[in-house]
Amino acid sequence: MQKADSVTPDPSQQQVCDKYGLTPHPPEAMVAIALDTLHKSPIYGSRITLPEGGTVSWFIHCGEHSPAIDFYQALHASHLVDELPEVVKYLFLPEGSRFIIDRDGYEDVWMAGAESSTD
Repeated sequence: MQKADSVTPDPSQQQVCDKYGLTPHPPEAMVAIALDTLHKSPIYGSRITLPEGGTVSWFIHCGEHSPAIDFYQALHASHLVDELPEVVKYLFLPEGSRFIIDRDGYEDVWMAGAESSTD
C-alpha cells in the first residue's frame, strides 16, 4: 500500500474513485481525526472544500459525532495506515465526498447534497 499522503492514488484508492465515478483528488498531508473514537463503529469520513489558508479537508470519526471543540485532532495522513487503515482507500475522494464504512464490509459513499448510494 502506498503512503496515505501520496499525490498519486494507489490501486485501491483509484478503484474507489472509479466505482463511484469520481475524479481522484490527492489529500492534504494532514487529516482531522477523532482519535478517542477509533475503537467504535461505524467509521465516518467527510471531505470539505479546503478553506483558504487551511491545511485539512478530511474529517474522520468513528461512532457518534461530538460537537466538542477538541473532538478532532490533527494527524499526518501517513499515520492512518497504522491508526485506521480502513479509511486509506477513501482519501482520494474529491471535496464534498462523504463515506460510512464498518469493519464488516459495509460501504456507502456519496457527494454532499446528492442521494446516497449504498453498496
